[in-house]
This record gives sequence, structure tokens and C-alpha cells, in this order.
Amino acid sequence: MARRLQRRVVRPSGREEQAAAPRAAGKPRGIRRVSDRAVTDFTVQLATLFSAGIPIVRALNVLEGQMKPGPFKTVLGELVEDVSSGAPLSEAMAKHERVFDSLYSSLVHAGEAGGVLDRILERLAHYRERIADIRGKVTSAMVYPLVIVVVAMGVVSAVIALVIPKFRVIFDSFGIELPGETRILLNVSQFTVSYWYVVFGLPVVLILLHGLMMRRGGAYRYRMHSWLLALPLLGSLIKQGLIAAFARTFGTLLQAGVPHLDALVIVRDTSANEVLIGGVESIRKVVREGEGIARPMEETGVFDDLVCNMVDVGEQTGELDGMLLRVADAYESKVDRDIGIFFKVLEPILLILVAVFVGFIVVALFLPLMRIMSSLNSP
Repeated sequence: MARRLQRRVVRPSGREEQAAAPRAAGKPRGIRRVSDRAVTDFTVQLATLFSAGIPIVRALNVLEGQMKPGPFKTVLGELVEDVSSGAPLSEAMAKHERVFDSLYSSLVHAGEAGGVLDRILERLAHYRERIADIRGKVTSAMVYPLVIVVVAMGVVSAVIALVIPKFRVIFDSFGIELPGETRILLNVSQFTVSYWYVVFGLPVVLILLHGLMMRRGGAYRYRMHSWLLALPLLGSLIKQGLIAAFARTFGTLLQAGVPHLDALVIVRDTSANEVLIGGVESIRKVVREGEGIARPMEETGVFDDLVCNMVDVGEQTGELDGMLLRVADAYESKVDRDIGIFFKVLEPILLILVAVFVGFIVVALFLPLMRIMSSLNSP
């Protein structure tokens, strides 16, 4: 079985270098996307079974048998079929690129080539668990601020569209002179009621248009990612996350024996940030000419001096993979810590903004009411 799984690592060729992941014969299967959590759990379980000495086909059969009906069970059934027919696991996975990306299949391919698939699966499981842990912390930290924003927008919209028009009727019936704050509030309310389709429809259209242009990529996507990196506090946090992801992915690939150029192509293709993609492509072009990695990393402007110096030391000592993984550990810990700080600062800021806005509405409505009461009490 081990002999059958071993394959030669594919080197990129042609004008555009391709990732080291094997290319499956035919088109990728049209399976719906499977959740990252499900793929991570599968990886951990497969690594455990294979490390225990269970043959890969039997391990896949076990995991496919315990999987609930759905897209992932279908994928695992096809993996079992392909591997049982003699295809390498990496090639079978490459047919399902919506489930197993190029990073995944490339690492498995490297493990097959070096006869160390068990260790590669363990590293891949550890890698995916670390990434999932960071994503989970970010998601959980965002829940409370998101709830505050959604509830505040809903309440304020209801007040402006439904409550304030009734106050306008009361104010008009008394014919008093309204303060500037009240006039502003009533004008906003009247515009919202008269042009509700613009007030509520335009943001939806802009969000959909933004999403479409982000999916298409190009200059707009690059500008948006550059703008996010330039934001105070949040930009620094995003940049640290990008560095951690780059170091973790690149270091894991090198540790698995994937050649530098192939690893850089995979890092580039699996990154979601256009600024990092451009930086990695610049590094790849320089490395292709025979130079080291540290200098072009520094020239991209994406990586900190500390990271570039550590990579330089790793190249000189021949321990680049280990140095990259240490960089990833350090930056992931820093991101984890800074995420907590960022959202602890963000929550009171949001509460203060909501309080200011609600306070403005209360004052704008209360002032004319005071004038009405004064006029009623005056002889």
C-alpha cells in the first residue's frame, strides 16, 4: 500500500508555474462546498487511523461509513472508489478541489512521495485545527458587537419611520417654533418615509454590488484589501493575521518537503488577500531567479522587519521551515491576544455611539415638548 501511494513530486513548468498538487484526470467533480469544520474533523480522524497502522482504504471506508448522508459522504465514497482502484490519495482528492484545496492535496502528495503520509496527515490536522481555532475566536468575538449594531439599527429605523411622524402631527397642531435639532430629525424622518425604497434599498444594492466586485477580483478587490490594511488598529490586526497564515502555510509545506517555488505558488493560490497574493508573487519571481526569500519579503512591505530577519536567519542555518513555524506560533498568539483587546475596545465605543444617537433623538423630541408644556401653563 505504501509503495502504491508514493508518487513523484510534480514540478511546475511553462510560463506560469502551477501548484505542486497533482492534477486529476478530467474535470473536478461538481460537489457542493463542504464546511471547513467537517474537513478538519475528517483530517484529524484520518491522521489518527492511519498513524495507528490502519491501511488508507480501510480508514477511508470507516470514515465514510460513519459520515451522515450529504455532500461530504458522497466525496468520501468517491475517494474510497478511486484509491481502491489504485489511484494515489492526493490525486483522488484533487478531483474535489472545492473540498480539498491545492494546499491540502499538495501536502498529501508530498507525504506520498516521501513515504511519510502519516506524519503529513498529523501536521495537516494540526494546521487546520490552528486555523479553525483562530477563526472560531474571531467569530465568537464578533457576535456581541454585531448584535449591538443590528439591534440599534433596527430600533432607530423603527423610531424614525413609525414614531417620529406621529410627533410631527403633534408639533404641527400646536404651531410652535421647533429647535434646529428637532427640524433635522423631522426632515430625516420625512425623507425616510417618503423615499423608504432608497433609504433601505440603496444599502442592500451597494452591499450586493460590493460583494460581486469582490468576488470578481481585480483592482477594486486589491484597493479594498489595501484600505483595510491601512485602518488603525484593525489594519494591524489583519496584517498580523496574514503574516501568521503565510508563515504557517509556507512553513508546513516546506516541512513536508514541497520545493520552495511550488510552496510559494500554493501559498499564493490559497490566500484570500490580494495584497498578500501580490507580495507572494513578487517573492516567487525573485526566488525563481536564484535569490533568497528574506530580501524580496522585505521589499513587499507586507512583512515586518522581525519576520524578515527571522526568515534570513532560517535560510542561513538551513532551518527555514522551523523558523517559519515559530513565526506563525508567535504571531498567532499575538493575534489571539489582540483580537480580545480590539473587541473589548470596540464594544464600549459602539455603545457610546448608540447612546449618543439615541440621546440626540430624545433631546430633539423633548425640547419642543417642553415648549408646548410652557405654552399650556402660560396664562
